[in-house]
Amino acid sequence: MGNVINRAGRISGKVNLMRTLPANEIPRRHAPLAWLAGILLGGVVTLALIGTAVWLSTGVGLLHLMGLAGGRTLVNVGQPTVVRQIQQLQRLETVSYTMDKIISGEHENPYLPKFLAGDRILLVVHGEVIGGVDLAKLQPKDVLIQGQNIRIALPKAEIFSARIDNTKTRVYSRDTGLFSSPDPNLETEVREEAERQLQQAALQDGILKAADQNAHNTIQSMIKGLGFKQVDIR
Repeated sequence: MGNVINRAGRISGKVNLMRTLPANEIPRRHAPLAWLAGILLGGVVTLALIGTAVWLSTGVGLLHLMGLAGGRTLVNVGQPTVVRQIQQLQRLETVSYTMDKIISGEHENPYLPKFLAGDRILLVVHGEVIGGVDLAKLQPKDVLIQGQNIRIALPKAEIFSARIDNTKTRVYSRDTGLFSSPDPNLETEVREEAERQLQQAALQDGILKAADQNAHNTIQSMIKGLGFKQVDIR
């Protein structure tokens, strides 16, 4: 009943077959909203961690660094942060002074003339003097912050090194007497004297003043980058 038999004796109609699928073959529905929420949450957490790290290291908010903070600039950098940032620069080399000079030295015999017992050397010297400011000496009392204004008293400039470049320094001439031999200590003494004269020449040419001014300019640029409007470097 309910089926139609045609002349060929075959049954016409539709028979629906149903098959039960195993549990591992049942198609699952995707949840795009759950994936999107997870991605957004991960991004927020990442930005929060980055912002915290930037704030702890610089004292400046991440939005301020990215230029997304609207309105007027708000300075939220404390004195300990400024002191730490400056001290991390340590020995700030700000100027280099070079000099080429001929230095002479000699040993004489009190009883015989030079052509018999003298020893004389001429040294062509190339040297370099490095000046700067040791910012590791900065103390918290040297930094005063009032709102968007800051005043900093930097340590005094000093000579970091005065050295002879041995690769460019050479003996120009060496004269010894007929009855004397070259003194092995004479060249060492002349080199030491050359270093002293090199440092003295650098001081006379104002290396400390130049080192001090360059250090002021460097620190002023760095502090203004933290958002301060008025920077007084002394």
